[in-house]
Amino acid sequence: MTWIELIIGLALLLGGGEALVRGSVSVATRLGVSQLMIGLTLVGFGTSMPELVSSIQAAVRGAPAIAVGNVIGSNIANVLLILGASALILPIATRKEAFRRDGIVLIGASLLLLVLALRGEIGRWEGLILLVLLAGYVGYTYATERMSSDASAEMHSAQAEAHAAPVSVWLALTLAVGGIVGVVFGADLLIGAAIEIAPRLGLSEAVVGLTLVAVGTSMPEFATSVMAAIRGKGDVAFGNVVGSNIFNALGILGGCALISPVAVSSEFLRFDVWVMVGTAVLLVVFAVTGWRLSRREGVVFLATYGLYLVALLTTNGRGAIALI
Repeated sequence: MTWIELIIGLALLLGGGEALVRGSVSVATRLGVSQLMIGLTLVGFGTSMPELVSSIQAAVRGAPAIAVGNVIGSNIANVLLILGASALILPIATRKEAFRRDGIVLIGASLLLLVLALRGEIGRWEGLILLVLLAGYVGYTYATERMSSDASAEMHSAQAEAHAAPVSVWLALTLAVGGIVGVVFGADLLIGAAIEIAPRLGLSEAVVGLTLVAVGTSMPEFATSVMAAIRGKGDVAFGNVVGSNIFNALGILGGCALISPVAVSSEFLRFDVWVMVGTAVLLVVFAVTGWRLSRREGVVFLATYGLYLVALLTTNGRGAIALI
């Protein structure tokens, strides 16, 4: 039954997250909200809603290792797995103007998360600071892109258009509300199952958060990015992942810490948080060399993610054998 709950939880997170984004985007469009603002907020952060709700559920249920592991693991998977798969489908062009800004913010958010992890706890004041930084980033991005009307603004508008559903306001509201319900119930099932599964597999809650929970909650980003690549909109896939990772580091941990201080296990400091920072740096290096992600670099991302999972699981004894 636990594994069934896990699968149902993942399905509700994926379906609920997609319904929430499509419904809220449609409502916002009909209310006259600009495509740029919709792309920056509802789409960029909406696809991270499963991570947010799952991490809050884990923190409230006394499993902070799953909450932190979910964020770190999602940021690793978003780059190595999702962008790797997207680049393998179609080389991804990166926007110079936007990435000069977003790349710096991504590295800064990753380093800030590293510093907080080294302190061992993210308190309420730190959580508030993270949320203020996120709000400042969104406000600054919106202001600069609205004034310049550059290619990055077009990309965020394209994100909004890709998620708009041509339905009535009432159906859009139903989708949005149903999506919220699906995400909340899905997160509850997923976290409950993860807490039970961890000891059975001989895995720590941190490892379950880094793998099962992180990959599961990243499925909306995976679906969005892969479909964007198939449709020849690789820049949308790229922007989706970068925006999601920034929101994960600042918004999710900030929100969790504001509700209740989040302890950061020393288990993350031995390996995973360093991989997350290294992944962000590798993304920046690949993005600025030729201002594109090639298929070869996509293969490097995917291979690196495979090596990371092997290294992570083989250091956890029988849990690795159970999962393999």
